[in-house]
Amino acid sequence: MKPTVLVLLLLSPFAAAAAESAPATTGLSPDAIRDSVLSAMDPRADPCQDFYRYACGGWLDTTRLPADEARWARSFSSISERNREIVRALLEDAAANPGEPGTERQKIGDFYGACMDEAAIERAGTTPLEPLLAIAGSARDAATLLRAAGELGRADIDVLLGSGAVADFKDPTMTLFFMSQGGLGLPDRDYYVSEDARKKEILAAYEKHVGRMLGLLGQDAEGAAADARRVVAFEAELARASRPRARMRDRDKLYNKVDREGLEKLAPSLPWAAYFEALGAPEIRSINVAVPEFYQALDRAVTAATPETLRAYLRWHVVNQSADFLPERFAVADFEFFGRTLSGQAEIQPRWKRCVAAVNGLLGEAVGKLYVEREFAGDSKRVAVEMIEDIEKAFEANLAHLSWMDDVTRARAVEKARKVTNKIGYPDAWRDYSPVAVRRADYFGSAGSAARFEVARQLAKVGKPVDRGEWLMVPQLVNAYYQPTNNEIAFPAGILQPPFFHRDFPAAMNYGGVGAVMGHELTHGFDDQGRKSDGDGVLREWWEPEVAAKFEQAARCVEEQYAKLEVEPGVRVDGKLTLGENIADLGGVEQAYDAYKAWEARHGSPAPLAPGLSNDQLLFVAFGQVWCTLTTPEFLRRQVTTDSHSPGMFRAVGAPRNSRAFREAFSCEPGDAMVAEPTCTVW
Repeated sequence: MKPTVLVLLLLSPFAAAAAESAPATTGLSPDAIRDSVLSAMDPRADPCQDFYRYACGGWLDTTRLPADEARWARSFSSISERNREIVRALLEDAAANPGEPGTERQKIGDFYGACMDEAAIERAGTTPLEPLLAIAGSARDAATLLRAAGELGRADIDVLLGSGAVADFKDPTMTLFFMSQGGLGLPDRDYYVSEDARKKEILAAYEKHVGRMLGLLGQDAEGAAADARRVVAFEAELARASRPRARMRDRDKLYNKVDREGLEKLAPSLPWAAYFEALGAPEIRSINVAVPEFYQALDRAVTAATPETLRAYLRWHVVNQSADFLPERFAVADFEFFGRTLSGQAEIQPRWKRCVAAVNGLLGEAVGKLYVEREFAGDSKRVAVEMIEDIEKAFEANLAHLSWMDDVTRARAVEKARKVTNKIGYPDAWRDYSPVAVRRADYFGSAGSAARFEVARQLAKVGKPVDRGEWLMVPQLVNAYYQPTNNEIAFPAGILQPPFFHRDFPAAMNYGGVGAVMGHELTHGFDDQGRKSDGDGVLREWWEPEVAAKFEQAARCVEEQYAKLEVEPGVRVDGKLTLGENIADLGGVEQAYDAYKAWEARHGSPAPLAPGLSNDQLLFVAFGQVWCTLTTPEFLRRQVTTDSHSPGMFRAVGAPRNSRAFREAFSCEPGDAMVAEPTCTVW
């Protein structure tokens, strides 16, 4: 019941991959701010021809991709490094001084300490995995497979499908059980079905990796290789039945609400009662089956599979999803494929970084509480609220100038925008981790307790009213999201930091940084999918038909423009997959600029940060510098296959190319590379 399944389907995070952030609560001098901006630039570049080079050239020339990273961004990654050190200090202090047993401090301290105790993990070997492997070994047919899948799902080992607790798209006050496609070991169906030579190489390497991991469990080489072939063949069947990722964005087609009888009709050979009983939720009745055709194919694939295939498939997913909690040979083997082969990362991250990530992932709000108490600047929230209000006013004011929108739809859009809820910094009520048992001498068991707690917490929501106060990201993340069923935007404390935001930054920098993030998230409520829900989060058609058609035409302009972008010859951005994020980027920049001009009208125009760089230009440079990025070629190929966000170098220039304000700020002319033809305007 991994949250990533539901993030892919239901959320619109700002960043391609969330990173942690460190706040800067101390003052910043004007000289330090100026030097930071100018040193990242290349003033020799012509901003009308190569704005990415102009905004990021200095940084690109002086920065090297760390060996333990596949991507390094000036914003997300540098902040992540600072924040990891802060969280590390918090965890090491908690490990040294855990306090009373049963407290959250004891749990996060002992969990981190258990993760860092490599000798104890090596002594335990694979013994802690044996109960899960026994469950995997019990599969003989469809009935025993479904029971095993439920038992493994209870332990947060996802097999066959993806699932979670989600608000009902058409009654967003209530929670239902969301069942999606899944069951793959590779990050996307395309790796199994594509004719691309590189993806075929990756599939062959994946099969060898599966065999290697099964061998580490003690299986002989010949048997492990045979089982790996069975696993890949079975997963390929599931991949062929899966919808392409771009089609998984269509929220209308993801809503297929059924009861248990409806699920049983879709896949009659699969004993769903046994699955839900083993999952620990036999009472679940109200279900959304996102991809009905996947479940029909799953029925056929399971009934056709041999017992040996079913057992090998489950054993593989048990070891694959447990590798980080096992002896180092498992983590290294996992890295060799998923890190080095798939993403081009040269070295595995040091143990402490992986342990910080583990605590953040399994006990994140307990860590977040300490983080907020120690690091979040009190006045940052006040300044951020003022900026959000400016962005919202700019969005509403711009609605009056949209020639493609009629007055009826415009009034409904205003109503929806005014109903957006903003969450800033951290939750009002923190998660209660009291059921989680953490023992310093038992890393695998402690991780398992935390995972089981989260599965049970999610299942307990089903059939109950939605908790609108819940956060879907922990406060130490540098990210943001829009949630359509709640019609809400959340800005964790982590993103309210440099280079996105600082109370001492010139206003133009703040609006070009976090202001564009705010506009981006607000626009998600009106992108090609967010627009389908009304102000109360209900999935329904609230647009007049003629206006909806004009919107689709404007969106097609964006899709076609980005689909021409190549990360290397023949490897293009998927314009359909990235459409929502690209629309949000375009809208975010426009709203940030308009909001800044409103701020300037209230406060007056401040002196420029540096000679020759106007405040309007600084706003766009600040936006561009968020996306200064180094990546491996392997990471870029993976990103355009799996990620709904365009690569950073395209995000830096995509919105400015379509902005009239950008053209005026830099005196760009038609025919310049930074003047899109045609210019796309949505919001």
